[in-house]
Amino acid sequence: MSDVIITARVRPVGLKSLEKKLHPRFLSLAERERIRDLRDAGQSLRAIGRALGRPASTISRELRNNSGAVGYLPYAAHRASAARRPRPKEGKLAGESPLHAFVRDGLRRRWSPEQICHALRKSHSDDQSMRVSVETIYQALYLQARGGLRREVQAAVRTGRTRRKPRRDPSRRTPRFNDPMVMISSRPPEIEDRAVPGHWEGDLIVGERGRSAIATLVERTTRYTMLVHLPGSSHDAAAVRDGLVRTVQALPPHLRGSLTWDQGAEMARHKQFTMATGMPVYFCDPASPWQRGSNENTNGLLRQYFPKGTDLSRHSPEDLEHVAQELNGRPRKTLGWNTPAERLRDLLAV
Repeated sequence: MSDVIITARVRPVGLKSLEKKLHPRFLSLAERERIRDLRDAGQSLRAIGRALGRPASTISRELRNNSGAVGYLPYAAHRASAARRPRPKEGKLAGESPLHAFVRDGLRRRWSPEQICHALRKSHSDDQSMRVSVETIYQALYLQARGGLRREVQAAVRTGRTRRKPRRDPSRRTPRFNDPMVMISSRPPEIEDRAVPGHWEGDLIVGERGRSAIATLVERTTRYTMLVHLPGSSHDAAAVRDGLVRTVQALPPHLRGSLTWDQGAEMARHKQFTMATGMPVYFCDPASPWQRGSNENTNGLLRQYFPKGTDLSRHSPEDLEHVAQELNGRPRKTLGWNTPAERLRDLLAV
């Protein structure tokens, strides 16, 4: 991916900018004077916020960003705030810097902007200069798309889009295949609350014209992912059963708890799978992909490596193992920004 570059200039602050009438969301000079007076009177941040009708976080940010060596001075704070308002101005990711290099490397490793932000906090906990918001990274990417770097941005953004798009209406999703099975409502509570490891969610990601597929397995507690190679173009019930049995049997017994799947015809031989592995299979309700949320999310991540409309049969077992290792090495928000590989390692060490 090309480097994130934002070119801009900074304009000096004049009297017109100081006297400009601002949107009510910005603090006025009168409000800043009142903050100073209430602060000198010993009022708390929450009390000041209530007096001004503002959140306490706004008062805290104002005092933190606009206080000088001698404390908080309303007129100096107003000038400092006005100096930061003009646009365009130098972006935080403009030019070469350690922050820019970290963000660029994260995008090349196919991390999301949110993963990059939290990785920065974790690896540079004492360095405030190594901070950037999710929005800043996205804006840098979308700005490049408008400037002509469409292909590079599509490679960096997980969805492949170069502009934002509203979420799809869940009510318009295609209904799932319906077949009498052991339903998810029968799944024990300890599986539902992810308290016990060893319970998996699974699905197929399908290639060009439905002629090839890869089976995916995601452990619900650690989000650890395993990819099941399905030789050639065969992904019928027998091929999926054999591939799942072969993959699951490599796990230690305490990590072979259960499997949750959607109502796809590829799991028609689920009883044979259970007999071979000892793992019961639970099936989701029709049109309810959120009941396998971890797997659905992972399948979205995997589309970075296996785009829709491509032939998946050309990927070898070694290719799938490499992708799984890379995915399991990503920090995850739901794991406190640890990686699935780290969480699984802890379970295996028990």
